[in-house]
Amino acid sequence: MREKIHPKYVDSEIRCACGNVIKTRSTKPVIIVGICNACHPFYTGQQKFVDTAGRVDKFEQRMAKTKAAQEAVAAKRKRR
Repeated sequence: MREKIHPKYVDSEIRCACGNVIKTRSTKPVIIVGICNACHPFYTGQQKFVDTAGRVDKFEQRMAKTKAAQEAVAAKRKRR
């Protein structure tokens, strides 16, 4: 087996747009997701039926939060 070809396996954080942070291990130090088990309706048991326009607005809001979180991480990296 060849040596020095595998990526580094480090402690990492999975950050959700809702603010939930999950600690795990991965090859990336930070992973940003739009939805997690703390805010997904299937896991919370608060499933709602929403009209199509409401669902689109909700999706756009969630994407804006995710994008803001990604920009914050990118800004932190530039400061270093």
